[in-house]
Amino acid sequence: MKYEPKLEKTFMCPLEYGLDIFGGKWKSRIICVLSAHSVMRYNELRKELANITDAVLAAMLKELIADEIISRKQYNEIPPKVEYSLTKKGQSVLPILQSICLWSRQQTKDQLSKKLPPCKTCDQLL
Repeated sequence: MKYEPKLEKTFMCPLEYGLDIFGGKWKSRIICVLSAHSVMRYNELRKELANITDAVLAAMLKELIADEIISRKQYNEIPPKVEYSLTKKGQSVLPILQSICLWSRQQTKDQLSKKLPPCKTCDQLL
């Protein structure tokens, strides 16, 4: 079953499209976590993201699947087994997210250095 959004999205420029695909707190974090772990199951993702609710995680996964950023593979076994991983399109977003992380780190060096922990995922990928 393919996810169908209720309203058609409209974009005025390519930047809006990109920010819709990987912007926001959860989508970018899901992409980064999957890049670090390659393949993950739902509960592993939820544990890694810590403070995300099931409803938000499920919604973000559906959107990322619909946008072909991640793939969902379901196995025919009991109990059901589902795995998530980045697609080639999803992997192509990584340099952009790494650049944003590096820029953010440079901009917040003084103000948030004690509050903002280093990003384990970006540090591994840079």
